[in-house]
Amino acid sequence: MNKFVSVIIFVIITSYIGSNQGGVNKYTLEIKSWQSSLDKEFADSTASCLIPEDRAIFHGLDFYSIDYKYCVTAGFERTKDEKEFGMKTTTDRLPIYIRYGIAHFRLNGKDLKINIYKNVKLSQKDKYKDYLFMLFTDVSSGKQSYAGGRYIDLRIPEGDEIIIDFNKSYNPYCAYNHKYSCPIPPDDDYLDIKILAGCKKGFH
Repeated sequence: MNKFVSVIIFVIITSYIGSNQGGVNKYTLEIKSWQSSLDKEFADSTASCLIPEDRAIFHGLDFYSIDYKYCVTAGFERTKDEKEFGMKTTTDRLPIYIRYGIAHFRLNGKDLKINIYKNVKLSQKDKYKDYLFMLFTDVSSGKQSYAGGRYIDLRIPEGDEIIIDFNKSYNPYCAYNHKYSCPIPPDDDYLDIKILAGCKKGFH
């Protein structure tokens, strides 16, 4: 192999590695920005769910390390003939949801599926008409993660795939303040793996 060809190959490989690292860095910055916005909400006295005593000592939520493998592209199966139902919460409140679809994906060597829901009342507002809701518990629940499960906000996909980013999974408000009424993940929405991404159960 002559010197010129070697240089060309080196440039191509270097450019490829650089472009991949750029993508990862861009993703990391996106998640850090999401985390920062969540921290700002919790620190804001007009928006925070924290009780005043906790807000006074709040310095930020406790997050897992950002890991791109927890951003999965799932197959999306739109369910049909679903009936509206009152989802159980931590209080007597029963907000009306409908199962909108099922997501199928593979993570950490396991084939998994989870239900995706739509809040009926919320979806009647133009701003939220394409919003979907996912809630889950996993093997880490009650250990590193909040025992009551975590949530992820989604949007209706255009095709038969949906991006589920567990790095953006967050705790319900009742994880921090018992005055709130929060949906409880149904038994069917348990994932038999550790989801070591997104919010942990505490703050610092």
